[in-house]
Amino acid sequence: MHRLGSLILILLTAICSSVVAAQRPKPSRTPISFRLQHEYTGPGAQAPPDDPSQLVLDRQDIGITSSPTALALQARPTTFYRPRSPVDYQHARLRSLHAQESEPVEWEEVQVLGPDVEDKHTLSQLARMSGDAYALPGRKNWYDIDATWNTSFPFGWEDTADGFRGHVFLSADNSTAVLSIKGTTLQGPTSKKDKFNDNLLFSCCCARVDFTWIFHTVCKCYAGRWRCDNTCLTDALVQDSLFYNVGVNLINNLTALYPHANVWLVGHSLGGALASLLGTTFGFPAVAFESPGERLAAQRLHLPMPPSSPSDPAPNPYAHAPVTHVYHNADPIPQGACTGVGSPCAQAGYALETRCHLGKTIVYDAVGKLGWRVDIRKHVIKEVITNVIEAEVEGGWEEDVDGSWRDVPVARAEEDCIDCYKWEFGDFKDRDDDSA
Repeated sequence: MHRLGSLILILLTAICSSVVAAQRPKPSRTPISFRLQHEYTGPGAQAPPDDPSQLVLDRQDIGITSSPTALALQARPTTFYRPRSPVDYQHARLRSLHAQESEPVEWEEVQVLGPDVEDKHTLSQLARMSGDAYALPGRKNWYDIDATWNTSFPFGWEDTADGFRGHVFLSADNSTAVLSIKGTTLQGPTSKKDKFNDNLLFSCCCARVDFTWIFHTVCKCYAGRWRCDNTCLTDALVQDSLFYNVGVNLINNLTALYPHANVWLVGHSLGGALASLLGTTFGFPAVAFESPGERLAAQRLHLPMPPSSPSDPAPNPYAHAPVTHVYHNADPIPQGACTGVGSPCAQAGYALETRCHLGKTIVYDAVGKLGWRVDIRKHVIKEVITNVIEAEVEGGWEEDVDGSWRDVPVARAEEDCIDCYKWEFGDFKDRDDDSA
């Protein structure tokens, strides 16, 4: 009798779970197709800009290729808070940065078609777009994407360019523009500036790993005994970090060309972090793959964070940024684990020490599901695309609340995350100068 009662209880539980799953509303999805319409380049080789941050988009009509078949990227209605005026946002940011004075930012709640990050195919296509930021069409490292938008609109690829570059993808009706930003290149014309931005944005204090790095630091903010000067760090980001400023100018030009388009930002590694910082600045959805923690950089850049919404009441203000980070747990870089003098990152001259991210994070359990070990070689975008996001994993990546298995893990906010815990930050240089 006891066994019969237990069996009935199990059956009732299963039935109730099925009913709940059936009643749970599915997010409405809208397919978006992309095609070639224009090419975007920066200033020509004969006329380099005086200010590297003033990258201007030139539009040139080129041929359109078509394909009879295509798969569509999925979008869904998404609510964000966006600065009502990007100019006022930058004014408030710079006032806080230079004068340490707060200024209110006026936000507006907007509902736009954002990328459906729960859809496996969509996530795969965005990752491929991120990979394509490293190449030009036709090259061996170009990743094919859905046929109707398997072309790109490059920026920053002219001969004189040595920094911020990537591609812009436009939907067939110009309603959506995807800005894909290149990450770090180890060898090439952008390598020096890539490394400089990496070490400035993702190190605790000017890329000072230990005393042997005294000639490799990117700023002079170290104040001795694990102390770092905040004002000095902020000045270094403003004066020297070109990529964020270039990105702001680029998006201003893009939105001027297509004022009614929904802008999405994507990128891998450094490119993903820049996509996140720029998406937070403009209130545009961003998807970042295998990126180092950029929350500390956002604080040092004095980026105002959007307010909480009824659908996202998380107490962590950084969770409200319109950003989704995607990485797997066999990559040490997004986890802030490629650190220390003996690490491969340090040996290559990179101080990638931060691990806390803006927005929400999708983490693939590659260690448990694929049997991988933590290895810096798993950071490359090819591994992420072919062996993680597009992989057919037996049993799925994660169990859903209804007992089914998910192709994409749930996006979650990072709670109680702390960067650079052994460092002390303050205005030490002013204090030391006064005492002297």
